[in-house]
Amino acid sequence: LVSLAAGAQEILTADRYLESVGKKYAEIKDYQAKVKIVSGKADMKGVLIHKAPNLLRIDFSVPEEQVIVFNGDSLTVYLPEYRAVLSQDVQSGGSSSGANLASARGLSIMRRNYVAAFEVGPAPVPLSPGSSEQVVKLSLSRRSLSEGFRELTVSVVPETLLIRRIEGKTIADEAVIIEFSDIILDQGIPEARFAYDSPASANLYNNFLFKDTN
Repeated sequence: LVSLAAGAQEILTADRYLESVGKKYAEIKDYQAKVKIVSGKADMKGVLIHKAPNLLRIDFSVPEEQVIVFNGDSLTVYLPEYRAVLSQDVQSGGSSSGANLASARGLSIMRRNYVAAFEVGPAPVPLSPGSSEQVVKLSLSRRSLSEGFRELTVSVVPETLLIRRIEGKTIADEAVIIEFSDIILDQGIPEARFAYDSPASANLYNNFLFKDTN
């Protein structure tokens, strides 16, 4: 009986595994990674940098010269095709969205607003059918209707507890896939890397998502 009780205490739940991933990201001061984002017919690639707690920048090679920057207070998107800079003030706290999920804050929001379960079990499985790359897959279902993703599949590298892939299904039933590779941790990325000077010839559009009602 004592042996059975001890074994029961050691059962690893999906929520506890997600908590371990969150603790890993909480220890990370900054990271750099190659990122690939597939959404609908769009296929984007670039280099992402993140600095704790909430600085994020993606410099895209596809589409070339496109930039996304979040400085903790505002989101800036440069669309070279239209020579347009879109700027949006963002309320602190925010819901989980996109690449920002792969951060300590994003994982905290994820645990709070989603119910986690292992897709198959706690043992590693192939990242994709036929792949030699092994990951632990977590399936998350939203608790709150305010979340932009109805469900998420998070693939975690078991040896490092780093997120390899996030697959999401939006409320419009659109699939979004974000992949992270070649991750480099704690380089001492300066905050100056997250400053963005828009091209002088670009048109600026403020609060393009919604107007500030304060």
